[in-house]
Amino acid sequence: MQSPDSVVGVGRSPNAIRSREGQLSPFEWYAEMRAERPVHFDEQRETWDVFRYEDVERVLKDHDTFTANRAFDPEKSSNDGDSDGDEDLPMLQTMISTDPPEQTRLRGVVNERFQPGAIREYQPRVAAVTEELLDDLEGEDEFDFVDEFATPLPVIVIAELLGIPAERREEFKAWSDALVARPEDDTEAELERVQREQERAQREMGGYFATLLEERDGGSGDDLITLAANAEKLTRGEQVGFCMLLLLAGNITTTNLLTNAIWSVKEAEVTDAIRTGAVDRQRAIEEVLRYRSPIQSLKRIAVEDVELNGRRIETGDVVTLWLGAANRDPAVFDAPEEFRPERHPNRHMAFGTGVHFCLGAHLARMEADVALGQLLERFERLEADLSDLQPLNGLYGLESLPCDVSRTT
Repeated sequence: MQSPDSVVGVGRSPNAIRSREGQLSPFEWYAEMRAERPVHFDEQRETWDVFRYEDVERVLKDHDTFTANRAFDPEKSSNDGDSDGDEDLPMLQTMISTDPPEQTRLRGVVNERFQPGAIREYQPRVAAVTEELLDDLEGEDEFDFVDEFATPLPVIVIAELLGIPAERREEFKAWSDALVARPEDDTEAELERVQREQERAQREMGGYFATLLEERDGGSGDDLITLAANAEKLTRGEQVGFCMLLLLAGNITTTNLLTNAIWSVKEAEVTDAIRTGAVDRQRAIEEVLRYRSPIQSLKRIAVEDVELNGRRIETGDVVTLWLGAANRDPAVFDAPEEFRPERHPNRHMAFGTGVHFCLGAHLARMEADVALGQLLERFERLEADLSDLQPLNGLYGLESLPCDVSRTT
């Protein structure tokens, strides 16, 4: 039985980085593969692994040759985006799992709401939510950064944009975790367990949004669910997938960006320099995105025979693009293994590139900027405990991050 992929196409880990240490720091393996086997076929995982920046960028930008459609079937005469057969799999009917012109149609429904100008208008609300979460920590000298700040902030933000109650955020997180989970081993029982959990999460999440979409059909609200419900160009299945994707992508990647930011600035000992402005905060966030990208890999499928860096990839072959390896390619970045918070220019691909460039990139950047600014203003001392880090099973981040703090007087 082949391993089920997460809805963002992450897939299971290679054996070389499946350990705790490998999940926390896969970068030595990346460097080895990038230098010696930049395009390599992993027979166990049945995928081509691609490590160099130039090759990753080429695949991401060539959607005519490498499709994001994970339901692509080389035996079918057409894979043109007809989603009628995917009504029970709404996550296959989204902008991240289709190519133009379908992807353009789907993304066009909401694209304007995630442009820089629209995001700037929402910044005061993000600042207010951040302040409320920090107020909730008043009197605490230590807290878990992941559970008490990095998780609730983006969930509340995207829930408000969608128009759903943030009080259900634990349920939203459980669905999200299930949808991006990877098998912990290669046994058939574990693969079946992960697949069952992903299918269950899709059913529950899909049912939740289907009900809300029905209720808001014809409504005049400015929330994203109402926007989707009244988008005549979308089928109901596409509307459900649209809402599921926004909730999923709107919270888990930003949670890991925030966590990885505190981890990285603590490790590099630049917290005070960012607080005083000696180091530009926004540049530091871009370097976090490069150095510890929340999503380390993406998948594509070859729609025709093609050569990539001297290797022949056949129609229907799965290609895993290692963003985390590309973002440390010495052909593009000077001293790529160093965390340089004022690196500029910084051509990282943490948000992808090409037509599938992350819709929520501007929102994630704004949330991280607001959050980091308020954290360092509120706390005179913010000491993250890096002694016993546990990696997430799925995206690149941490299960928890204990912090000791003292407040600015």
